[in-house]
Amino acid sequence: MQNKPVALVTGANQGIGLQIAKDLAAHGFTVLVGSRNLERGETAAKEVGPDARALQLDVTDQASIAAAAERIRKELGRLDVLINNAAISNTINTSGMLSFEEFTNLSLPSNVSLDEVRVVWETNVFGALAVYQAMLPLLREAPAARIVNVSSGAGSLTLNSDPAFPWRSTFGPVYPASKTALNAMTLAMAIELESTGIKVNAASPGYTKTNLNNYGGTETVEEGAREAVRLALLGPDGPTGTFTHATLGTLPW
Repeated sequence: MQNKPVALVTGANQGIGLQIAKDLAAHGFTVLVGSRNLERGETAAKEVGPDARALQLDVTDQASIAAAAERIRKELGRLDVLINNAAISNTINTSGMLSFEEFTNLSLPSNVSLDEVRVVWETNVFGALAVYQAMLPLLREAPAARIVNVSSGAGSLTLNSDPAFPWRSTFGPVYPASKTALNAMTLAMAIELESTGIKVNAASPGYTKTNLNNYGGTETVEEGAREAVRLALLGPDGPTGTFTHATLGTLPW
């Protein structure tokens, strides 16, 4: 087993995940760059630096997840940090051809495709849970394991219940509600592990310029990665079961 701490970042071949990987490598971690496509993961790992390794990991494929966990144990013998970052926003407007209004109208509870909901939730919710389950035995063996689920303020039920919330009209069953569900998973994980010292928290990166929103965000990936990295580095007195943003602080569930 190696002496350096090991972090796994899912969906790390681009965007916020790639920046989180870079930041954790800068903090002395050996970083596993999780990517559905191994070739893209290898390219990203080279960008992260010599302390990064590509790891083929499709969070919707149980066999891929199991193989990744087995490889980590065999090759590194430890896992100290898990960042559940892999996410998709939709499958109907990946080219950005639909206007914001058109896309919103296709995502209403009354007419949204159930297949669309299932595909997004398979990655954003069930994928995070599946990776958590597979990696937990390794994390339990770490001296001070940390789990960070990359969520979104778009999933806050409290914010979206407020008629004055400017993004309220965009809340729907696909991406926003998947992040609501991920927040619930975060709290359930934190409650399960609160007696072990493993801390589980949700980070909101904010509206970051990534492929997820066709680079329409207002914050940089460096800004978007900041809170997840902070939570990954929490000391023994740090909190668990929280939902936070780098500059806004604690967000309401």
